[in-house]
Amino acid sequence: MAQLVVRNLDDDVKAKLQQRARRHGRSTEEEVREILRNAVRNEPRKTEPLGRRLRALFGDIGLEEDIPEWRGQPAKPAKF
Repeated sequence: MAQLVVRNLDDDVKAKLQQRARRHGRSTEEEVREILRNAVRNEPRKTEPLGRRLRALFGDIGLEEDIPEWRGQPAKPAKF
């Protein structure tokens, strides 16, 4: 298993971690492991760009290229 050393931790943060660990009935080290586990467990998964996902869904009806991303582009009204 990997190890992680955290330097320059504020004294009040350490004290609060120790208090929290006591409330949960575990060591400070185990409390920190649980906090880190929960933090990364809730991270959103990286997804493929929308254009690529649409191509995968509709490739069988003729969509053979990714639809280009337009992030950051201003919205424009449709012209009919």
